[in-house]
Amino acid sequence: MTTTKNGGAAVGTPAQEPSRDAAAVFNRTVIVVIIGSVMSVLDMTIVNVALRTLAEGFHAPLETIQWAATAYTLALAAVIPTAAWAMGRIGAKRTYLTALVLFTLGSVLAAAAWDAGSLIAFRVVQGLGGGLLMPVGMTMVMRAADRARLGRAMALSGLPVIIGPVIGPALGGWLVDTVSWRWIFLVNLPMGAVALALGAKLLRPDAPRTAVGGVAPRLDVPGLLMLSPGLALLLFGLARGGEDGDFTAAGAFVPAVAGAVLVAGFVRRALTAREPLLDLRMLSDRTFAAGIGTLALFSCGYFGSMLLAPMYWQQVHGMGAQTAGLLGAPVGLAAGTAMQLAARRVDRVAPRRLVSAGIAVGALGMALSAFHAGVQDVAAWRVVGSAMLIGVGAGMVLMPTMTTASRGLPNDRMAAASTALSINAQVWASVGTALISVLLGSAGADPAGFRLAYAAAAALLALALLPATLLPSRRP
Repeated sequence: MTTTKNGGAAVGTPAQEPSRDAAAVFNRTVIVVIIGSVMSVLDMTIVNVALRTLAEGFHAPLETIQWAATAYTLALAAVIPTAAWAMGRIGAKRTYLTALVLFTLGSVLAAAAWDAGSLIAFRVVQGLGGGLLMPVGMTMVMRAADRARLGRAMALSGLPVIIGPVIGPALGGWLVDTVSWRWIFLVNLPMGAVALALGAKLLRPDAPRTAVGGVAPRLDVPGLLMLSPGLALLLFGLARGGEDGDFTAAGAFVPAVAGAVLVAGFVRRALTAREPLLDLRMLSDRTFAAGIGTLALFSCGYFGSMLLAPMYWQQVHGMGAQTAGLLGAPVGLAAGTAMQLAARRVDRVAPRRLVSAGIAVGALGMALSAFHAGVQDVAAWRVVGSAMLIGVGAGMVLMPTMTTASRGLPNDRMAAASTALSINAQVWASVGTALISVLLGSAGADPAGFRLAYAAAAALLALALLPATLLPSRRP
């Protein structure tokens, strides 16, 4: 029998029932979120393998077809800032189901594309859904989890983020080579249908958040008009500079600067407005700010380096896209295993020690990759082994840092926290990708160029040790 806080007995209620109910809600939420996350993360990586095939199929220049990937990323960046407001307005469950509908619909339309223009337009629809899946799913998991076991919750929900970029290229190469490019989009249809059915049935309905006086939160239109276009322009400028190897060209410099100015204007507004689109006052929390800084530098180096391995295997060793993708499978396994272990350990050990150790392991693996990449006829197992060390480091850093950053925040700030973490990861991953692309392009896609690019990524990972020293030094 349980008792209420005022001492009254909750007659007929078994002592374990509340915890069982909470565990059931958590398990149902995680199942739905994992399916949606797998679908979204796979799509972001699977399309890149098929760009050349798409260019040939539509008889379009590769530069035009690349907009199929760029348009998705820009739509993703533009819609992420609305996640916290949407959850407050219509509830997290409805927002998540809406995102699944948009993503699945966009996938079906992209599979039916008849030319490059229609494909790019339908990828925008996909991006609008995909941009909401990650922050809304993370919010639902954080709300459903017991704070004492938040690390376990984040480990489960974050598994697709680590493994997806490894599985995606291999799966995309196989679909393109053996079936048809249309299946890189149609593969999302069964997953989307399952996620929708399970989400409608399993997710707990939640009421929209109301502000003071019972009034639903209003959309910060000026903030939205600054942040969403600002992020899109900034990421576009970074991507264009990375592709061309020149950030001073007008096509890269102008949008990047315009985007940075808009984002800076949003930051100023967010710190003064009564109901900002994204509450940046959370950064006054030392742990949250330290987590944001650690993730920014680590994401810049780690996700920026992801383009190197497939290119290295193909250009230096002459392997095909599918083989290069398969060589990344051990890295995904190492990262996923490390994340499952580390994200649970962060519930019981000092976050500063765990995350700092992970950064050191990741930086070591990146430095070894730089050494091996510059050696002619190096054994493949040495390169894969170094990459696995990088994966172990990522597993020890990414989700444990997110868990630590958000653990101490009140429940009503979870939506804003997950949105800020998603924007942070998206922006700095793009910065890293652009930086590594420029370095590789300027040095040349040969062993020396890959050595320089890996060394730069190792330096970025090592810099993440600085903000990591501000993470809590005591157990939760």
